Amino acid sequence: MAGFNPVADLKPFKSMWKIRVKIIRLWKQFTAAGGLTIEMVLIDANGDKIHATVKKELVNQFDPFLAEGKTKMMINFSLNHSCGSYRTTNHLYKISFLATTRVKICEDLPRAINGFQPVNYREILDGTLNSDHLVDVIGQVVEVSQVDVLSVNGKDTQKITLELRDLEDVRLPLVLWGSFASDVSNEMQTRRDEALIYERSISNAYNVSDVSLNPYMTEVEEFKSKLPKDELCLAIVESKPVGQVLGVSDKDDFFVHTTRKTIAELSESRQVEKCIVMCTIAAIDSDMGWYYLSCKVCSKKVVQVPKRHS
Repeated sequence: MAGFNPVADLKPFKSMWKIRVKIIRLWKQFTAAGGLTIEMVLIDANGDKIHATVKKELVNQFDPFLAEGKTKMMINFSLNHSCGSYRTTNHLYKISFLATTRVKICEDLPRAINGFQPVNYREILDGTLNSDHLVDVIGQVVEVSQVDVLSVNGKDTQKITLELRDLEDVRLPLVLWGSFASDVSNEMQTRRDEALIYERSISNAYNVSDVSLNPYMTEVEEFKSKLPKDELCLAIVESKPVGQVLGVSDKDDFFVHTTRKTIAELSESRQVEKCIVMCTIAAIDSDMGWYYLSCKVCSKKVVQVPKRHS
């Protein structure tokens, strides 16, 4: 890596960085605030990952030179703090392309460097993991429901529920939505007699996810070879409500699946939508008479009477 900066060393104090990275995930994303952007997850030879974004005004400039699975040399870009939900890496910062950023062809990184890091099921189930970070999982599908069509934000959306097991026979329930639900259902119709391995790259969040059944990967082959030889049959079950599958109430499910936004993103929004803003009350504006003092018991308006001094 002579001449290249390690991804782990990237910090915002300068922009003239030079890295050699593989694009392990690439997708285009549209939001009301940011328009159409290119989002990527990059990995270097040390296995360290970082998120990168190409803003809408630069998409046409860089789109022809970026492709998933390709190794590129990237020079001169800015770095900003990585915050909020659905973070694709643990890196403290994320890359933002500049008009002066250069993307060059370079020697490919080894195929074995793919950034796949499946987490322990128990850490998901007991809440040990940071819920703001997306994760990878691998497992055998032992239970699957029929595909349901539900109305989500006024649109018909497909949903399928699955149950995975790991090498210790720990079970992990999950729900897939949209095209993921139909793709997995179709694949399982043709592979019902096989030991079905489900690998979720990152998460079923927006366009970030990558779902594969029996992909040809070293990690998958190793997992398959260690599975118990119990010839467990795949169970087809009735579809369950999301809250029941995940073991949470409807209220908790709302907080899990509703998009989180910062105050800045909320201010820039130009469409009607549901979102969650997590913030701290810094002060209360008491001007303009928009509020009133009330009784804690009956909530009726009360008037504060100055204390009389005898």
